[in-house]
Amino acid sequence: MSNSDEQLQERARLNALDIQLMQKVAAGDRAAFSQLYDRLSRPLYATALQIVRDAGEAEDIIQEVFLFLWDKARSFDSARGNLFSWTVTLTRNRAIDRIRKRQRRSEILDQSIPDDHGYTASAEETDASIGLETQENARAVRKAVSTLPADQQIALKLAFFSGLTQQEISDQLQAPLGTVKARIRRGLLKLREQLAPGA
Repeated sequence: MSNSDEQLQERARLNALDIQLMQKVAAGDRAAFSQLYDRLSRPLYATALQIVRDAGEAEDIIQEVFLFLWDKARSFDSARGNLFSWTVTLTRNRAIDRIRKRQRRSEILDQSIPDDHGYTASAEETDASIGLETQENARAVRKAVSTLPADQQIALKLAFFSGLTQQEISDQLQAPLGTVKARIRRGLLKLREQLAPGA
């Protein structure tokens, strides 16, 4: 038997195992879910990390993918493709969504902060700051956001935590676009004051 024949047989065996595991997961079998996680998490993590270039975000993506698998196990149709390919596609899609959200956040910052307030930064600096943000800084930001007026809190949370564009926020809140931009701008300026060193 040639190497290619052996590889095909091994792929067929793994695919059959995946189908069995997914059937058990669909029935609520946690042990099968754990087996599936052990089998798929490493290659999926590598896929996510290659796209987002951030270990924490890659871990979050894998968690999202496996939660989706647990919730939607019954919807998996082996006739439409193998499980591994499906999960790689899910992982890539979520990773690309993360990148888009980063870009949206950068665009909102660029649009909302006037240049004369010292907020100009290159794309490289923005990406680096996002990638290096620590949990402690994230907590400080959330705490500072919680002190803002409710309208500014909502606008900032939709922009930065949900990744919506200003137009999408305007549509969701049924508020004029100019009002949304002003809320975000005022909120960001207040956050700057609160998070400044020595504040």
